[in-house]
Amino acid sequence: MSTTEIIDKIAVEAGSSNPYADLGRSDAGEMLVKAELAQKIALILKSRRLTQQRAADLLGISQPKLSDLLRGKFRGISQAKMIEYLNRLGYDVDIVVRKNDRSTPGETQVLIA
Repeated sequence: MSTTEIIDKIAVEAGSSNPYADLGRSDAGEMLVKAELAQKIALILKSRRLTQQRAADLLGISQPKLSDLLRGKFRGISQAKMIEYLNRLGYDVDIVVRKNDRSTPGETQVLIA
């Protein structure tokens, strides 16, 4: 059996735009926002070519905690803390609150400009 034939027999299901929701997590919205904030922090640090220790000093956290954040282990770090880290890196963070057009609960999303 060729690789192509094996791949053709694997069932694939399309996911949503939130992998945490696809996994059935009750805090899926919050986790997605935190993942997007962590990704932006990681991109900024990478572009500045900072060591983890220098970056941790700049953010006011320990190097192990920064390492966890950069590896996606950010459960113990609040969205507010991540916003503070972005501010310390010289970024403005705007929060916009608006009424949605739907009759469902609102959602939180991160838009990177």
